[in-house]
Amino acid sequence: MQRRTVITALAAASAALFTTTMLAMTPASAAAPKLSGIDITGSSIGPDLHLSYTNGKPASVKDFRGKLVLLFFGFTQCPDVCPTALSRAVEIKRLLGADGQRLQVLFATVDPERDTAPLLDAYMRAFDPGFIAVRGDKAQTARTASDFKIYYSKVPSGSSYTMDHTAITYVFDEQGAIRLALRHEQTAEQCAADLRTLLQTKSPSNFLKGLFQ
Repeated sequence: MQRRTVITALAAASAALFTTTMLAMTPASAAAPKLSGIDITGSSIGPDLHLSYTNGKPASVKDFRGKLVLLFFGFTQCPDVCPTALSRAVEIKRLLGADGQRLQVLFATVDPERDTAPLLDAYMRAFDPGFIAVRGDKAQTARTASDFKIYYSKVPSGSSYTMDHTAITYVFDEQGAIRLALRHEQTAEQCAADLRTLLQTKSPSNFLKGLFQ
């Protein structure tokens, strides 16, 4: 229990640091709608993966044009943060009703040593058969995590290890542009409300018009 508390605290600390960094990187706009998540429209985060689907084919956010994409970094042996985030994604999809079909969840492992393709597929099915896992080798994982400002690190645990990692969910709009960072503490209701706003927004310029010109 003590180890789990420490890991959870580390994840919370890294998420807090991420939030502070993102707020500093993203200028405010009076015209932007009120959101619970962090509006990162126009940022240089990402913008795409250097990973593969579990069938070995190269993965890309662009494969899901026409859908909102939720991207979360985690690992299958995560005791609390990852299952909580994925369970929240299930609830978000439910809350969106018919628009839930316009949502694609991607789970990127930060533990490629243990998270094999079959294990990841089974883990996704445990939450929603429509959720998709992506993975890479150590170098590909490190590059993708760096591009998305995701911190992760092995934490020794007896004869094995666990992982500390940033607990942030990224949201891409239907055109494949990164738009939001959802914090771990946000409720499913708050996240669903943000996604409805995105679904009603046809262009990033409607969010932060002229901000990056």
